[in-house]
This record gives sequence, C-alpha cells and structure tokens, in this order.
Amino acid sequence: MTLAPGIVALQVCSFLVSAMLLVAAKEGTAIIRHWDLASGSELQLALERRTYLISTIVAVFLPLQLLSLFLFIGTVDGISHLFTGAMCAAGALKVNAFGYPALLLKVVTFLLAGIWLILNHADNEGRDYPLIRVKYWLLLLMVPLILAETTTQGVYFWRLNPDIITSCCGSLFSKGSKTLASGIVSAPAAPMALSFFGVMAATLASGAWFLVTKRGGYLFGGMSGIAFPTAIASVISFISPYIYELPSHHCPFCLLQREYHFIGYVLYALLLAGTVAGTGVGMLNRYREVPSIKGPLLQMQKKLAVVALASFASAALVVICKMVFSTLRLLT
Repeated sequence: MTLAPGIVALQVCSFLVSAMLLVAAKEGTAIIRHWDLASGSELQLALERRTYLISTIVAVFLPLQLLSLFLFIGTVDGISHLFTGAMCAAGALKVNAFGYPALLLKVVTFLLAGIWLILNHADNEGRDYPLIRVKYWLLLLMVPLILAETTTQGVYFWRLNPDIITSCCGSLFSKGSKTLASGIVSAPAAPMALSFFGVMAATLASGAWFLVTKRGGYLFGGMSGIAFPTAIASVISFISPYIYELPSHHCPFCLLQREYHFIGYVLYALLLAGTVAGTGVGMLNRYREVPSIKGPLLQMQKKLAVVALASFASAALVVICKMVFSTLRLLT
C-alpha cells in the first residue's frame, strides 16, 4: 500500500462518512417505522429531535462524499508514475481488480448523495417533514453502496504493488482491447457526435420548456439522466481525440493532466452537476402538489433547472470550442 497523502485523506473521509451513515441508517429505520406527526407521544417527540440532528449530520458529511470522487481520481492519477506501464489514472486503476469498481461506485454514490441533499433540503422546507420517509429510504439504499465503496477503495489501495506491470491507456482504450471501451472506440465518430449533440440539445430544450411552462419536469429529469452516460461515451469516442489532437488517443483520464490544462475536471464537474440538478428536478416533480412545500418546491425546481441548463450548456460549449480550435478533423 502506498501511503500518499491523498490516499490517507480518502480513507479517513470514507470511514467517517460510512460511520456517520451507519448511525443515520439506524435512526432512519426507526423513523420510517414509527414516524407519526399526528401523535404527541414521547417516542414521536424523540424522533422529531433525532431527525433534525441526523439530517444535519448527513447533510454535513455527504458533501465530503461528493468531493471524494475528484480526490480519488486526482490521487490515482498522481500515483500513476509509480507503476510500470501506467501513463495516467487509467493504468493505475488497472493495477488490480478493484480500481475500476471503486471508481464506478464513487460515481454512483456521488449521484445518489447529490439527490439526497436535494430531497433533504426540500423536506426541511415543510413544517410537517413531508418527504421524511422518502429521504430515509434513499439513505438506506445508499448505505450498502457507500460501505461497498469504502471496502473496495480500501482493498484497491491496500493491494497496490509498484512491482506490477500494468496497461497504459493507449491499450485499454483501443479498438483491439477486450473491454466495453473498445466498442465505443470502434464506433464511427459521426453517429456518436450526432448522439451527443442531439441528447444535449434535447436536454436543454426540455429544461427550457420546464422553465417557461412549469411542465415537463419528468422529461427534463429523464433527459438529464441520459445525458451523463451519453457524454462519457462521447468523451471516449470523439471528444478526447479532438482535445489531444490525436485520432488514436481516446483516454478519458489524460484530460485530467496539466498538459491539457486540467480540462477533464471542468468537463466532468459540469456533467455531474448538470446530471444531479436535472434529475433532482424530475425527482421533486412527484411532490409538487404536497401542500406544505408546494411553493418552495417550485422555486427549488427552477433553481435546479437553471443550474442544470448552465452546466450542460457550458459542457457543450467546452466541447464545441475544443472541436473548432483543434487541428484534428474527424467529422469531415
């Protein structure tokens, strides 16, 4: 195991979040089973005090979960030079079988944590806590995933061995590799570009329609959820070659490095922010008619829609600029 500062920080952060969520899950189970606002019993009064405390604790620690995704990617990229064959995070994650599963779990828990924070904020807008069971059910769903992530991340770091020869991103993201990425790399660039810009246009249009008419929240939420995997596939297929100005270089991780001005962090942060905010609009749409939060909820949806639209539009603009000013031409 390599005791880099980033690794220590990630492990401490993961253990803290996991411990706090286990405590929150225990209390959340009791709240789901016994919550009855109409009751004046001692149990109900105790639950009301607990839910305020637990919600506050979780709302403080979940942002650490969001930040840990970028810290994980940056740390793995930073230690890639320790492994023979690795040129970036792609090779470092391939050192053992736990790297890519840890990354996948971090992305999933990032999205769920973002949605939970949105639900929690909406729930706190109502005096009767109308979404309390919903947010604790989501919390119970998150707990095993975050525990699995903490375990997988820990095993990945523990089993890092500098003596292992790993694969470089050129071989992992190539047409000849036996991975899912090879299928994306092999796909023609023109249809992938059409899919990317088509999905982005549909997402932006549905978001604008929601802002104007206050309708179509589910559609916008669904399109926001589709936009993220479409964008990641597009980064591998045609966006990264335009940025690298090399038709054979499809790695989504080299974008995080200094020579490319860390553009990967900007692009991925915009896509994640847009996805969380956009799906949050769709998630909240189900509860728009709840009397105690009807007004605040609509305002929340509007703000989230603006954030999502700004994020997706900015991401699309970054891609367009890189394509226009690149010396590479794939779509001509």
